[in-house]
Amino acid sequence: MVGYNASHRVSKTITSDGRVLQIVFARLRTLAPGPRAILYMMCMVMCFAVLETTAKYLTTYYPVPQVVWARYTVHMLLMLVLLGPRMRLDLVRTANPFSQLLRATLLLGSTLCNFGALSRLPMAEVKAISFVSPLLVALFAVWLLHESLTRDRWLAILAGFGGTLFIVRPGTAMLSPAVTLALGSALCYSLYQIMTRRLSEDEDPLVTLFYTALVGFVAMSLFAPLISRPVSAAHVPLFLLIGCMGALGHYLLIRALELQPASTLSPFGYTQLIWVAVLGYLVFGNVPDLHAVLGMIIIVGSGLYVAWGHKYARREEPESAIE
Repeated sequence: MVGYNASHRVSKTITSDGRVLQIVFARLRTLAPGPRAILYMMCMVMCFAVLETTAKYLTTYYPVPQVVWARYTVHMLLMLVLLGPRMRLDLVRTANPFSQLLRATLLLGSTLCNFGALSRLPMAEVKAISFVSPLLVALFAVWLLHESLTRDRWLAILAGFGGTLFIVRPGTAMLSPAVTLALGSALCYSLYQIMTRRLSEDEDPLVTLFYTALVGFVAMSLFAPLISRPVSAAHVPLFLLIGCMGALGHYLLIRALELQPASTLSPFGYTQLIWVAVLGYLVFGNVPDLHAVLGMIIIVGSGLYVAWGHKYARREEPESAIE
């Protein structure tokens, strides 16, 4: 009788939770496309903030490549389980295999550099430096995509790079090899965004997302096991969490872009800096100083100005959606 009562309670709980989820999704579908896209974007921002907070915590116990391997492995397995039965070989069918592989490799490089920087620097400072990526995208677009820049956008880009000096402050302890990793992450991510622009019109975004996970898993599986450490049972949920947050964040971005253009969504990506600062304080006790805050304001303001001057293509990702 005790076993029956316990199983009955579990059954009722699952049924109740299922009904709650059905109500939540039904309410979401009643929202207008604009508010729904913004909601998706804000949830994406939270996913990436939680991902980076968890990654920073794990890198205090495990090598960075091991944490990166877990992020992409869980992401890939999730897509195989959830989309594999429906899409089958369509999940890997692409007309641009080399471009897909290059794009995914650039994101992997960005993740490696980002997690490496997070292991040594405060979260808000790393995120602020990574937000020079939209400025780099604008520069690379002139060179690689033959786009043009007005004089005021050139000035905004120079101001944004100047803002990084307030954060790095040459001659202080902040100027360290870890800063180079943060800048390397921004560089890789800006080139990743350039590749995304080239693929956004031709490829299914879910296929592109799967290649991102697949390349990260295969590449990190080649050498991460050589330096990995045994995982504590208490940390297993955290390793699962970073993969789930990465996959969910990118999926929410895809859904948001189905409803609204990147020009509308781009400003909301910068709110990630707020959440990263809050989580950095709550989890690690990090508080940005006045110089860092001023640099963040300059970088974000410059990025917003440059973004508003760009004409986004259909399904193109906003540069502020930085993992």
